[in-house]
Amino acid sequence: MKETARSDRLGGRAPERIVIGTDELAARVRVLGAEISDSYQASDHLLVLGILKGSFIFMADLVRAIRTPLQVDFLAVSSYGDATRSSGTVRLLYDPMPSLEGRAVLVVEDILDSGTTLQWLIPRLEARGASSVDICTLLHKRVASSTIEPRWIGFDAPNSFLVGYGLDHAEDFRHLPYIASL
Repeated sequence: MKETARSDRLGGRAPERIVIGTDELAARVRVLGAEISDSYQASDHLLVLGILKGSFIFMADLVRAIRTPLQVDFLAVSSYGDATRSSGTVRLLYDPMPSLEGRAVLVVEDILDSGTTLQWLIPRLEARGASSVDICTLLHKRVASSTIEPRWIGFDAPNSFLVGYGLDHAEDFRHLPYIASL
């Protein structure tokens, strides 16, 4: 009964099929954590900066897999709103960051598709004095004409609208422990 009510509230929208399962996600996050750990030293003063809200589950799992000392912070930016396509306009919604001067910054993103958010964000982080800015994205659609290229990529993603493991549609589906197409 509850699932029917939820489906009705979502306008009948429900995930169509699982694209990346729970076990596959966990295994890949462990590998990414090991690779990132090997790339940074304690002296790098690593700041892992998550892009809210989509990256929060991925980032939580990722920072637990990184063996290098680090600090965590978040930014909230929006270019989607409730749509399934980027509006092309990025808005900064939350920016509580400490000084980036001389710090290695690892930006954690849920999905790279249009590239709009990262093209807007990376120059702003560099201008704040970060010693380096690298990107780790869980999913890469490889459809952007962006010059921004992540250093670490979890998975290549199909060109469909994906939800789960933090990714949403109008704030729904973030809780799914897998990634599914909508």
